[in-house]
Amino acid sequence: MEINGSWDSNFVPSEGDNQNKHVGLIIELVSGSIALLCIFVSAVIFVCKHKKPKRTEISAWSPLSAFGGGSSHGELTEQTAHGSAVPNFHLGLKIPLAEIQFATNNFDGKLLIGKGGFGNVYRGTFRDSTKVAVKRSELGSGQGFFEFQTEITILSKIRHRHLVSLIGYCSERSEMILVYEFMEKGTLRDHLYNSDFPYLTWKQRLEICIGAAQGLNYLHKGAVGGIIHRDIKSTNILLDKNYAAKVADFGLSKMGPLNQSQTHVSTAVKGTFGYLDPEYFMTQRLTEKSDVYSFGVVLLEVLCARPSIDHLLPREQANLADWGITCIKNGNMEQIVDPVLAGQINPNSLRKYGEVAEKCLQEEAKERPSMPDVLLDLEFALQLQQTPVKGEIYGDSPTGGLPILALSNVRKLPSSSTAAVEEGVATEGTYSCEMSMSEVFPR
Repeated sequence: MEINGSWDSNFVPSEGDNQNKHVGLIIELVSGSIALLCIFVSAVIFVCKHKKPKRTEISAWSPLSAFGGGSSHGELTEQTAHGSAVPNFHLGLKIPLAEIQFATNNFDGKLLIGKGGFGNVYRGTFRDSTKVAVKRSELGSGQGFFEFQTEITILSKIRHRHLVSLIGYCSERSEMILVYEFMEKGTLRDHLYNSDFPYLTWKQRLEICIGAAQGLNYLHKGAVGGIIHRDIKSTNILLDKNYAAKVADFGLSKMGPLNQSQTHVSTAVKGTFGYLDPEYFMTQRLTEKSDVYSFGVVLLEVLCARPSIDHLLPREQANLADWGITCIKNGNMEQIVDPVLAGQINPNSLRKYGEVAEKCLQEEAKERPSMPDVLLDLEFALQLQQTPVKGEIYGDSPTGGLPILALSNVRKLPSSSTAAVEEGVATEGTYSCEMSMSEVFPR
């Protein structure tokens, strides 16, 4: 068509021209729709990628398999109020609250056997006659969800004859309850300076220390990655019906250094006054040797039958670790030995035992022995105790015919511990706890 500057008013487009225009219009509409759809999809993807996940505030954990049956692959997947996800334990340890209420007669005060930072501890009996210790958190306690989570995390990874076993837990209705095997003889502390409990012979005390050392050695060396207990003390060493020792209460425990290049774990100070590693306290660097120091205090406690801190004593004697080290270095161990052990202790065994305690209580962690070394020395002290005293030489000092130590005139150290007994089980003191550093230093 030739245009000469004006339209022909009589011009009519052909049929083919109309079809071409319709096809072009359709193509334009389709192209525009596709472009709009791409823009919309891109916007949706952008929003989804940058949208923050909703944080779940919980009062209880998601359920595991039912008590007494079901799959052992339940998962704990909700998040804490602090946003940290609860790990998957893959354990069939969930116990219904109704079963725990039955076992404890609805948390009857007559079954109360102790009280600690986490809450009350009750004696319980399940329908199958299994005896248990039930630790129930209470609102406002110094240690709550974190201790609950840590205890299950640690005890789900370990099992040893000298570590208390976790039977199960309950998290219904905002409850946080831990259920353990029942330790009939209560705590080591009760038997050391609680007159209502039978006293322990020196041989029994050595065997208990060896058992606790075996449990700690397993934590440090046998568990995957290594575990630092962080709260070793006489109330956290429990005794079964045969007086076998088992380490308990892992609420403050920490996983140790993950590889050999790491020497410590940097963490806020946690523990109990009187047992706390001074180097850890000053540097906030936690190591396995921190447990070794605390265990050294327990060794003195076993020997002396007195608390780690006793404000009723003169200032120089109030701290057991300081006073004990002074007496050992001055050769005056006889002054601090429990009087009920009169005539029982082989002097060679006592001397070796004192050496172990002194090594454990060195102020610098690098000067302390490892738990395997402590265990070997304690086993040697037990062998010496069972060996008649003759004229053999112990170390560099001849014992000659030195008689068994006579300690009947040694002054009994005062103790502020009191407890009552019900059916052979402590109603106070058993599973008890001293003031924890968690009350002073926030987690």
